[in-house]
Amino acid sequence: MALTPFLDPLHIPRVLRPKKRSKDVTYYEVKMEEFFHQFHSELPETKVWGYEGQIPGPTIEVEQRECVHVKWMNNLPDEHLLPVDPSLHSSGEHMPQVRTVVHLHGAEVEPDSDGYPDAWFTRDFGKCGPRFVQKVYKYPNNQRPATLWYHDHAVGITRLNVYAGLAGMYIIRNEQERALNLPSGRYEIPLVIQDRTFNDDGSLFYPSTVNVVDPPPNFPNPSITPGVAGDTIVVNGKAWPYLNVEQRRYRFRILNGSNERFYRLSLDSGQQFIQIGSDGGLLQKPVRLDELVIAPAERIDCVVDFTNQPVSTKIVLKNTATTPFDFGAPPDPETTGLVMEFRVVERTGSDTSSVPQFLSTIKRFDEGDASRIRDITLDVTTDMYNRLLFLLNNRDFMDGITENPIVGDVEIWRIINPGLGVHPIHIHQIQFQILDRIPFDTDVFNLTGQLRFTGEPEPPQANERGWKDTVQAPPGFVTRIIMRFGPYSGRYVYHCHILEHEDHDMMRPFDVVPRRWVRVKKI
Repeated sequence: MALTPFLDPLHIPRVLRPKKRSKDVTYYEVKMEEFFHQFHSELPETKVWGYEGQIPGPTIEVEQRECVHVKWMNNLPDEHLLPVDPSLHSSGEHMPQVRTVVHLHGAEVEPDSDGYPDAWFTRDFGKCGPRFVQKVYKYPNNQRPATLWYHDHAVGITRLNVYAGLAGMYIIRNEQERALNLPSGRYEIPLVIQDRTFNDDGSLFYPSTVNVVDPPPNFPNPSITPGVAGDTIVVNGKAWPYLNVEQRRYRFRILNGSNERFYRLSLDSGQQFIQIGSDGGLLQKPVRLDELVIAPAERIDCVVDFTNQPVSTKIVLKNTATTPFDFGAPPDPETTGLVMEFRVVERTGSDTSSVPQFLSTIKRFDEGDASRIRDITLDVTTDMYNRLLFLLNNRDFMDGITENPIVGDVEIWRIINPGLGVHPIHIHQIQFQILDRIPFDTDVFNLTGQLRFTGEPEPPQANERGWKDTVQAPPGFVTRIIMRFGPYSGRYVYHCHILEHEDHDMMRPFDVVPRRWVRVKKI
């Protein structure tokens, strides 16, 4: 059914209050529940899953170095809302259909609090995955102020759990950032952008199968698809909402929470975005941009100045990104080409906020400090059912450990994409810096495995020169990133953040090992 855009106001997620607070620990309890949510006033209510009974989940705001403990509680039913493919990891006949584990995306935490895909648990912790350790997760927040987000990460069904609604924002703050006098309070607004498709009765639609060439007789039903892009853009849980904005500056913390869809965002007024931060916090200097390209899981922190816009002006936030990105179909200008609308109203008081020319200090890694260079190939093949299968280094999730960086070591990873489409690659535990992207001959690589570069390295865009935890790896390029591992040792994962790719099977474990362990082994 056709929905009227810009009919409903933007919902602002509430800030979650802790259950207990002491001088040492701030303690939260967060329930995952099934409930009904109205995405649009012309739609019937939709059965969804969410944290604390809302979509997106409540925003968790913490101070830098505040020790936060969260008990994530699964109160969901035993049967999934969406079609579960029994052929994927942990999804077989004798496995629980509904299982969850929460990953705080972008957080530097110990492995037992990272939300490892096999650390899942069912309702009331009745059953737990093989790597489940503890009910309460610990977040030390010993990192830069940043826009993080929390979402489900259960092996084999991450795409379904996030699509059902299990996602929310987590913001780290400190006094130094507050002193910059950026727009704040009700003029600082999170924007969680997602896409969904609805059946006529308002229920969520998620495809249950995929067409393949010569499917075998035992082809699974339901079956995973190579990606899912909805026909309705949802911001903070509302389809194509509007927001009244005063004639002043606003700070928007933008998260792409979609399964597959990239967004190329622009304002039809011709105004620029002033990007001030990315995944890992503030940039060194603000960057003025006509458009923002944001991949699944990336965050963009930006300021938009409505000061000189006349009262009653309506400004549309548009999307022009193709799906799949960047070789697929362009968005429909009447539906997926629209995101939300800003309606300018008169300012209620003076605007004393500013965007300083210097935001933060970012010390760049020196390539000479790297102890190792690793190659990570992005591979596409087919599985036993002739379905597209996405891999890293031609290995699946269960195929053993091949990366074991040492705590404190700096490494360069060369992400080699010889195929179609841009993949957003996310690495757990750390924030990294983008070095460059180097074009190469994909035909030669696919035939021989040899890298033949065809041009000079292209430095990252100005708005990519901060700290990142998710990088866009375009086809035909070697994307080089540099990072220091630690401070914790243990088991983590890296993966493509197109969720259908992650579930099948573009995710790999890696072990960060203590330096003393390495020394003992050498002896």
